[in-house]
Amino acid sequence: MSGHKVVITLYRWAGAWGPFKVKIPCGECTLTKDVILDTVAHELGDIPVELEIREWLTEWWKPLLKGGWHAPIVMVDGKVISQGHALNRGLLTQAVTAAYASKAPIQRSHLFGKASCPHCQRAKAYLDKAGIQYTYHDVVRSPRALYEMLARVKPLVGPKTPITVPQIWLGGQYIGGADRLEQVMRDQGLVNQEALSSLSHMH
Repeated sequence: MSGHKVVITLYRWAGAWGPFKVKIPCGECTLTKDVILDTVAHELGDIPVELEIREWLTEWWKPLLKGGWHAPIVMVDGKVISQGHALNRGLLTQAVTAAYASKAPIQRSHLFGKASCPHCQRAKAYLDKAGIQYTYHDVVRSPRALYEMLARVKPLVGPKTPITVPQIWLGGQYIGGADRLEQVMRDQGLVNQEALSSLSHMH
């Protein structure tokens, strides 16, 4: 699991460089640290994250090499995602989720969808009928679910393809949408023909 850890680095306005010493703490740096801790605890609860807090003035050249020059600087796995102002938690959620998705393959069965989508309802009905245990992620209600879906699907279908819902994985294997799920279940004999036909008229 430790190989999948995502490292968040915060360079805050602190430290010393030669005769220069930071005497006034930076309010936006403190705010950024609080936002990071709260986002990690709530939106990113199940992602293994390591937070490093560094003094910008003592090590200013390190973030500079990556394009970071104005504290507070926030980096995710060595990439600058925010600098110069208090951090937007959505940016952090997106960056950490994408970094984790690129390292950790999806496990078990998942359906990413939204409440108002008839194809999502149909896909759920197929899975329920076949007795397949799956995790449902609402991509409208949860920014984390949306970012994870996009981070996992884009590399599979290409950056130009619009991503629709549902997006389905069975046993860690990417399936795609509801029609593809129906086809896979038919091919594998997971649900008989009559059950599928009655479900496919759901809207």
